[in-house]
This record gives sequence, C-alpha cells and structure tokens, in this order.
Amino acid sequence: MSYTVSEPSAAPRVPAGGSLAELRQHIGAGARTRRAADLDTWLRSIFPSHLPGVSLVAVGGLGRRDCAPYSDLDLVLLHNGTAGIDRIASGLWYPIWDARLGLDHSVRTIPEAQSVAVDDVKVALGLLDARHVAGDKALSAELVAATGDQWRRTAVRLLPQLKEISQTRWATHGELAFLLEGDLKEAAGGLRDLTILRGMGRAGVADTMRPAVRAADLRLLDTRDALHLAVGRRVDRLVAQERGTVAELLDLDDGDALLRRVAGDARTIAHALDDAWRAADRLRSGRRLGGNGKTVRRPVARDVVEHDGELVLARTAIGPTPDPTLSLRVAAAAATVRLPIARATCEWLATFSPPLAAPWPPAARAALVSLLGSGQGLLPTWETCDRYGLIDAWLPEWARMRSLPQHHPIHRFTLDRHLVQAAYEATAHTREVDRPDLLLIGAFLHDVGKGLPGDHSTVGAPIAASIATRIGLPPADVAVIEKLVRLHLLLPDVATRRDLGDPLTISSVAAAVGDATTLDLLHALARADAHATGPAAWSDWKERLMAQLVSRVHTALDTGALPAPPLPDPALLTGDLPALHLDGDRVAVAAADRRGLLGSVAACLAMHRLDVLSADASTVDGRAIVEFVTQPRYGSPADPIALAADLRRVAAGDVSVTQRLRARPPLGREAAAPRVVWLREVATDAVVLELRAADSAGLLYRVATALDEAGAEVRAARISTLGGDVVDAFYLEGAWADPAARDRVEAAVLAVV
Repeated sequence: MSYTVSEPSAAPRVPAGGSLAELRQHIGAGARTRRAADLDTWLRSIFPSHLPGVSLVAVGGLGRRDCAPYSDLDLVLLHNGTAGIDRIASGLWYPIWDARLGLDHSVRTIPEAQSVAVDDVKVALGLLDARHVAGDKALSAELVAATGDQWRRTAVRLLPQLKEISQTRWATHGELAFLLEGDLKEAAGGLRDLTILRGMGRAGVADTMRPAVRAADLRLLDTRDALHLAVGRRVDRLVAQERGTVAELLDLDDGDALLRRVAGDARTIAHALDDAWRAADRLRSGRRLGGNGKTVRRPVARDVVEHDGELVLARTAIGPTPDPTLSLRVAAAAATVRLPIARATCEWLATFSPPLAAPWPPAARAALVSLLGSGQGLLPTWETCDRYGLIDAWLPEWARMRSLPQHHPIHRFTLDRHLVQAAYEATAHTREVDRPDLLLIGAFLHDVGKGLPGDHSTVGAPIAASIATRIGLPPADVAVIEKLVRLHLLLPDVATRRDLGDPLTISSVAAAVGDATTLDLLHALARADAHATGPAAWSDWKERLMAQLVSRVHTALDTGALPAPPLPDPALLTGDLPALHLDGDRVAVAAADRRGLLGSVAACLAMHRLDVLSADASTVDGRAIVEFVTQPRYGSPADPIALAADLRRVAAGDVSVTQRLRARPPLGREAAAPRVVWLREVATDAVVLELRAADSAGLLYRVATALDEAGAEVRAARISTLGGDVVDAFYLEGAWADPAARDRVEAAVLAVV
C-alpha cells in the first residue's frame, strides 16, 4: 500500500518569555481553542493522505479542546485492520517526538478499543473525549458512537472501580481545597475529577455539570494555563514560588487571592463529585424498600431521619418557625452516624434556619461539641455545612479564616482546614483530660488570631473568649479557653528551646499554666495541633521532651517542689578518658576538661550526617561531659563503629575531623537574615542566646565554635527545627550584663551563620 505525507509545517509553539500582556493572550478558553485548532492543523499536515480505513483521533485535553500550553498530546491511531499499520504509526509518532512534544499514543481497531474499555475504566473514560482529527471521518465517528453507547451500558458496573482508583489518587495527592501546594490535576477537587464528573453525566447517573461546576472548571483550566506559562514547561503542582507570577497573569491581587480562588473551585468540584457518587451508589443498589413498598426511613436523632442513605429532616421539624438549633443538631447527627446530609436538606436549612440567639441555647452548644468530637465524621460533615453557608451562620468569624493560606512550610493545610483537623486530632486525647469539651473547643479555636496583625496567640485569645461567650460557656470556662489559645505554643516552645533541667524553666511554666487541669489540656492541645500541622511539626523526640516537661511541671504544681536536675550518665563519671556512650539517638562523650569539646563533637556528628536536637555540657571533677540527642539527617543511621572511632579522636584532641568540616562550605538555602535574641530572665545562672536562622549542615558546630572563641561557655543547647528554619537556644553561663560583650558574641555568631 502506498500513501503520501504532506510537507509538515512547524509544530505550534507557545512563545517563550514575552511581556505580561503577551503571555495573557495564551490563557483562557479562547486561547485553548486556538491551541487545539493549531495542533489539529499541524497533525493533519503530518498525517498520510489518501489512506482509507485509518484515522487519527484525539482524546484527553486535545480531544476536549482544553489543552494547556505545554500539555502532552493524547492520540489514538484508529484502523480497520489496515496492513502496515505499524509503519504508518512510526511515520506519525516520530515527527511528534522530533518536535519535542509529549505524546501518549495507542494503535487500535474499534473492537480492540471497546474490548480494553470494557475492563479498564480509565480507558473507557478517556474515550468519551474522542474527537476526529485526520483521516477516515466515518471510522472516527463509528468509534465515538460505539464507545459512548458502551459507556452508557457499562458505566454503573465500572463506577466502583473508578471510585477505588480515585480514592487511591486522593490519598496520594490530598485535597486541593486545603493544600498550600496542591496538584491542580490529580488532587481531590482537581481537573481529573472534572473528567469523572463529565463521564458520570454522560452515563446519566446525575446532573453533574451545573453552572457552578462549569465555572470552576474554566477557572482551574485558566490557572493551569498560567502555571505552564510561568514555569515554561508542563507542571500541575502550584508551588509557593510560582503563586505570585500565576496570580499576576490571572490579574489577581496576590498569591493568597489565587489560593483562595483555587480552594473555592476545588470545593465546588469535590462537593459535586460527592453528590454524584451517592447518586451512583443509589443507582447500583436500588432503593431499599419496606414491606409496604415505600422507602425505609430510619430515625437517627431528634428531628433527623435516614432516607435512602442520606439524612433528611423529619416531617415534624419543618414548620413556620424552625428551631434555631436545628442545623447544628443535623450536622452533629450526620457526623456521628457518618452519613451525608441530603442536598435538599442543606438548602432548606441554609434558607430557613433562623439565627442563633447569643448566648446559644444549651442544645446548640451540646451539638457543636458533639460535632467537633465526632471523629471521622467531622471533616466531611463540616465541609458540607460550609459549602451551604451554615458555618457562617454559626460563626461569623469563619468567613475571614476560610481558605486562608498558612505560609510556613511546616503547614500542609489552609487555616480553616487546620482548625477542623486540630479538633479531629484532639479526639484522640479526650479521655486523658478532665474537660474534653474544652479541649475540643480550644483545639478548634486555637489559631483564630491568624491572619490578623500581631502575635496570633495573643491576638486570638480575646477572639476565642468572645466566641466562647457567644456559644454560652460560663465565665470560668471562657477563661480556660482564653488561656488555652494564649498559651497553646507554650509547651512545645519550652520543651524544644529551653533547658528542662533548669528549675527556673519548670517554675515559669507552672506559674503561667496555674493548675494541673489546664496543663493537661495544653498538653493534649499541643499534640493535636502538631499532628494537624503536618509531619514536620512532630517527632518522637519532641513527644519525649514535652512529656518530660509536663511531668516535671505536674510535680511542681502538685507538691510545690521543683524536681532536681538530671545527673550525667554515671558511666561517664568514672573510668579512663575519653569515655563514650552511644545508645540509639543519644550520644555522650566525656573527656579531660577543655574548652571547645561541644563544638568538636558537634562537628563529628555533622560529618556522620547526624542532626543534633539537643545538647548539654557540664564539668564534673575535671571531666568535660557533653550529651546529645540526635537523628539521622537522611533517615539512615550512622555506622556506630566509625562514629565511635571519630568521637574518640575528637575527645582526645584530634582536629582532623573539624578540619574536614571546615573545608566544606555550609549548604543552606536562601532565607531572611538571621537574628540573635538575648533572653536574660529565663535561666538560672545563665542567659539564653537564641539564634533564628536557616538550617544547614554543621550549623551547631560553627556556632558553638564561634561562641567558644568569643569566650562564652555553653552549658546547654536546644535545637528546634521548623521546616527549613531553626530556632537554636544556647545557655551561656554568667550574667552577660555588659552590652559590649553581648554585641561581640552576637557578631561572632552571625558571622558564621
């Protein structure tokens, strides 16, 4: 068989660089349509002419005509058994590769395409976007008709497979509405879910593409266009460093406005998909009927019944003057039994529920506590209520916090989701405290001051107290909520930045907390907050330190006596020098008394890729003793034999290890200028020099050496890492009352950072 190929034109390209106005011309529905038309024209130019029984079909973004500037091409070479089809395919694919365009391709007959689609729901869904590009139009039309008909017949059977695949994807990529750096395509509520909604609509499962969903679709596609143009290549994850440029291309005020818009669109899509899945489940299972042929209605709570797998209002609840507590009670019931609230019920509640009186009636307050303490049911129920405006009616402050970004890298969620997540995490500790209701409310309100000027703990405390008063808590409980919010960072900050062996540390925390009940609430809140923040905010080491602090403060509150400081390991106080003690994450070294041992051992640990979490130095009977808590920088533990050998050399005064580290330049990231803060009333017989800087390997060694050379003797050090930043506290023995001496030490530290 012979065929001819037209002289191909150049592949369409998005111009690199360009002014803001020029780049904006490549964003939007019109730009996507033009891109698709240009690609169609180019593909026709490289497709063999006069070739019956063969066609080129576009699927994916090109099939829908919504391809982004740097999207891959998804193409199917369709044939009816044509001889030499492999040679034809090679002649088509190679020019695309030569043009450096991404390509996802397949070669199929119509029966082959249908056979694959019967068992692979992703293929079946993809073929719904099939569109003729070149070649035999009749063949392409036959594929489009056949796959559409097959999907309508098989969709109900394939949807459970699609839901399972989607849940796996969501578990990997998270929820776009609440992520600070979400994947616009793969995360829950992203563009991939829009493809599912379109497919479910094509199957007649539900009316999935309502105007709000279509608008969200267009805005997310615009955002992806802008992201491609900002980066200059195919990328779907909206990372922090690109937000400003993308926002500018979309004519938005700033990156925060962009994140809030993306969050709103993702919520719209995710909510529509939840509705569609429920419709699909009902379609698959059929209605559950009672003996009289009517749908079963099961009472769940006062005024709430289950109907067809959803919660609806009992008939007696609908009257001319609805109960103001009804919406909260419905939400609490839904979260407790983990069933969705029917859309019509949400709309009715949003339209007809009267406002709650201030203070709230006891039934409303009890429902809120039940909702916050419902565990797994809290998150989806809260999101449903938020989508229909019920939360704003309960808490007017919520509008300011909705989708508010948290810019510190340790945070994985927006502020609103973080607060709800903290309440969810607090349920793991409700049996450990005397007032679980105050723990849940405190966890939910602990960060209400974020987004306002000033320290969010200080600013948020009166706001939380105002909310607690409005929901009807008595004055004594309002005072506890105010204290929990104001002090919610006290325990983690002290545990990771202060010397827990210093009596002044324990007495100051005891004085701030005031009583054992509040201490236990703060301990539970700190753990819930850390788990809600993200993996970087919690560790076994932090858990041990906080438990140690709480235990000592409990002793002080119960007995009034301050616990004695811990003694060094007895094995380090006797025997020949140098002496070592390696036990898991703990490293201790004893050597003849000399200055600089702390920095030298820190250098050795850095050479073995161990990060220091805490360090203590002491001198007992002429022995210098340094004790460290460490963790592997890259996850793999150090070789104990090699580490011990190097530690012995360092303890004996061998400088070869520190010379090796000096030869390496510090590898840190660009960040704000480092700061030194002096704290003169937080330690016994010492002052604290607190360094706030970007983290880098060997930082403790460099700072400890600088302090030693400046004449400062370090008694203890606490290393607190928050994402890529550190807050390192060094206890310097003496009063350090002379400003000139402090300035000299501060300059020495900043010089090595």
